[in-house]
Amino acid sequence: MIPLAKGKSVKKKKKSSERAQYTMRIVTSDRCEVCKHQCARGIRYMEHMRKEGAVGKGVPCILTRTLISK
Repeated sequence: MIPLAKGKSVKKKKKSSERAQYTMRIVTSDRCEVCKHQCARGIRYMEHMRKEGAVGKGVPCILTRTLISK
C-alpha cells in the first residue's frame, strides 16, 4: 500500500451498481437538423451524413437523457 501524506484521505470508488445510470435516445441527422439546441456531437454527425455515400445509424442525444430508476 502506498503511504499517504499527512492529512490526506483516500476516496472510495462507487461500485457500478451504486452509480447513477442514464439512457439516451438514438437520433438521426434529420432530427439533429431541426433541433433548437444543437450539440457538438449532433453537428459533427450532420456534417458526416452530408457526404455522398455516408451511412449512419444515429447518435445518442444528450437532450433526451433520462435517469434509470432502480
